Amino acid sequence: MSRFLVTGGAGFLGSHLCEALLEEGHEVIAMDNRVSGSSNNMESFFYQDGFSFYEHDVTEFIHIKGELDWVLHLASLASPVFYRDHPIKTLKVGALGTHKTLGLAKEKDANYLFTSTSEVYGDPEVNPQPESYRGNVDPYGPRSCYDESKRYGEAMIRAYREKHDLNVRIARIFNTYGPRMRLDDGRVIPTFVQQALENRDLTVYGDGSQTRSFCYVSDMVEGLLSLIDSDVETPVNVGNPDERSINELAEVVIDLTGSSSGIEHEPLPPQDPKVRKPDITKAKTELGWEPKVDLEEGLQKSIKYFEERLE
Repeated sequence: MSRFLVTGGAGFLGSHLCEALLEEGHEVIAMDNRVSGSSNNMESFFYQDGFSFYEHDVTEFIHIKGELDWVLHLASLASPVFYRDHPIKTLKVGALGTHKTLGLAKEKDANYLFTSTSEVYGDPEVNPQPESYRGNVDPYGPRSCYDESKRYGEAMIRAYREKHDLNVRIARIFNTYGPRMRLDDGRVIPTFVQQALENRDLTVYGDGSQTRSFCYVSDMVEGLLSLIDSDVETPVNVGNPDERSINELAEVVIDLTGSSSGIEHEPLPPQDPKVRKPDITKAKTELGWEPKVDLEEGLQKSIKYFEERLE
């Protein structure tokens, strides 16, 4: 049994990862300031033996009693709605939060995992995106608070690895979805599903030809666990390479919900990426991992969850 600290543990992905670690018999400490996370995400395991929760902002000094085997830094405002509303908090979590959690891992002689993002590739000129691609990011653009916070985080992790011999992992996460996402998250799947369940027209930005690749949360958790169990200390893409246009996603959601919704087009936000598809060759060969849940199956599970939230 190992002892894990999971920052962002009350969030959508963080809570699923906490639950999976508990199921493996580990001790888990979740840390979250609940700006975007929720206690409801932890209700199925909150009183379970081996679990504890600290309400704390990771940009402040972190003190944890006892030994730690792993620090998993998932705290982040990952939704465009949230990081546009809180750009300074987003930058501070990626910079100060990463610094504080790395310092804690160094103090405790613990291993360290950082959830980076496909947004480090920006609006890519290469598709699919391999880890070797350096990206096309505007450091002064409308999305830069999120993109650059993650790029800076990766740079700091490399520095700690080189200067302090810290054992590190970096997961470049591509669009993840599933139960426990907030209805007001602002990302496309919860937005489309809510609109469809309420028989409102689905809002598609631009002509809808832009693509995304969606990974169901159980696959993402398995990918992170595989990375933790590996010895790969360089960035690894974790996502589903099943690339779909936003128009196609809208049609699938309308079909699966049996909705009478139509599609309404609005102007494309500035610098919205035209394509997004992970090259997961490295994850397959070095982690032995690839996603198993197809989009339709994952959406059906997600729709059921959102239906219950809307009742």
